[in-house]
Amino acid sequence: MPAPEIALTERFQSAFAAAFGPEFAGADPIIRPSQFADFQCNAAMGLAKRLGRKPRDIAADILAAVDLEDIAETPEIAGPGFLNIRLRTDWIAAQAARIADPSAALGIPLATSPQTVVVDYSAPNVAKEMHVGHLRTTVVGDSIVRTLEKLGHTVIRQNHIGDWGTPFGMLIEHLLEVGEDSAEAGLLETDPNAFYQAARAKFDAAEAAGAAADGGDFASRARRRVATLQSGDGDTLAIWTRLVELSKQYFHRIYDMLDVTLTDADLAGESSYNDQLEIVCKDLEADGIATISDGALCVFPEGFIGRDEQPLPLIVRKSDGGYGYATTDLAAIRHRVRDLGADRIAYVVGTAQELHFQMVFSAAREAGWLPEEVQARHVKIGSVLGEDGKILRTRSGASLRLMALLEEAVGTARTVIEELRPDLPAVEREQIAQDIGIGGVKYADLSTAHDSDYTFDLDRMLALTGNTAPYLQYAVARIRSIARKAEAQGVTAASAPHVENGAERALALELLDFGSTLEAVGAEYEPHRLCAYLFSLAQAFTSFYEASPILKESDEAVRAGRLALAHLTERVLVEGLDALGVSAPQQM
Repeated sequence: MPAPEIALTERFQSAFAAAFGPEFAGADPIIRPSQFADFQCNAAMGLAKRLGRKPRDIAADILAAVDLEDIAETPEIAGPGFLNIRLRTDWIAAQAARIADPSAALGIPLATSPQTVVVDYSAPNVAKEMHVGHLRTTVVGDSIVRTLEKLGHTVIRQNHIGDWGTPFGMLIEHLLEVGEDSAEAGLLETDPNAFYQAARAKFDAAEAAGAAADGGDFASRARRRVATLQSGDGDTLAIWTRLVELSKQYFHRIYDMLDVTLTDADLAGESSYNDQLEIVCKDLEADGIATISDGALCVFPEGFIGRDEQPLPLIVRKSDGGYGYATTDLAAIRHRVRDLGADRIAYVVGTAQELHFQMVFSAAREAGWLPEEVQARHVKIGSVLGEDGKILRTRSGASLRLMALLEEAVGTARTVIEELRPDLPAVEREQIAQDIGIGGVKYADLSTAHDSDYTFDLDRMLALTGNTAPYLQYAVARIRSIARKAEAQGVTAASAPHVENGAERALALELLDFGSTLEAVGAEYEPHRLCAYLFSLAQAFTSFYEASPILKESDEAVRAGRLALAHLTERVLVEGLDALGVSAPQQM
């Protein structure tokens, strides 16, 4: 069941073919919302240029050819050739009834050709605390995968954690010194930064003191441990595995608190590609794609030039024989296309990595590992800023701990709920505080275009007014309250919404756009579009509720129909919030 814009587009394109010839069937009718009607067709100006005629004459020909009898009233020509379109209220009502049917899935269009979509997101580092910078990639990525699954695609989550590299030498040695069952080892689950910093302090102190003659100092042992780890030594790998397992418990705490869908099954850390790195280099070199430059093996993707006007190198093997991010990312692309069968790959990673991914994608296409029919996109993630307009940090200048930020949000919401709703049971108040606090933080992030920066403002995030999660959550809670009162009064919702007056009509029109909005979000990886839609829907419901009494309505049929319209609104709001990963409490 198409949204109004889609239904109108189909009708106008048929009219273009009839009026101007089949070659015009694909012309964009440019259907847009209008303040003078429901929609406006703005195609006449563009078609006039192609046909060498006056726009109003073109509009008249379109009007004569278009068949909108069952959808809209006769359009009116305005200005230089705009066509103002007012939809038939009975058509809007019929479409609302169709999406209200339980079998219609609220009008969400299931993909006719479902794709396998690999989404790479979150990617924290083992033995390091997740900071505020991880918030955006985690919640944006999770919203994308939730949306794609609702549209019927097969989604493969990939959590590309940092679980390999030279720091693991000192981390393993530190774990061995303190003991795997010690309180210090437990910091990996509760305060990973403290564990990492303790290991780093030992390493730096040993470096400053100079290497011991017998090589027994901490720094020397840490370097040797890196070599034994990379050589595949069984005992060292066992300790490394324990280190990773302890860190995973910390990840779980964050993911559970954020209510994201990542699990251990989605882990695809850097280490998982270790056995492919040498093969990647050999294949690139054998195919003449990679060459030795200053002792390093490099790919020079076409079109990438540095400030010195020289081709930019993508280093796949360093001059010391080590491998870098580019090697791992190339191995990952080959695996995701060849083994996972990806039709699309989305990398939800910081904006600063834009050049890196452009070069990796280009190199992978040149190698034949990323065919043209497979879409690879860097979903660029902007920064979270403080009130000073700089990257959000603690007063000491350190990166802000994500857990501390989330706990503060829940604590603030808890204080408000305890003050406003002391009548609710403590367990329910705590759940509402979690839903509002976490939902407020996630929604503020998601409602901003993912490649834009935004200022972290907890008061604004938790406000009951404006484009916030609490505003939407309150709309849901209000509808549920109406439903409880209706049940107590013996009022039953009709099978179809009542759509007649202006407020009912405006709300129903918003509801009809849910499926097409979700589809656009899945195609472009832009959750902020869904946020804007849900906010507009909640505003339309508020206007409807103020203009059209539900339980106070004396006409039984109208009352039941308005209750059905409110129920449909609740279903769409809850489904939309779920696509964002935001919960809607029963009460507020």
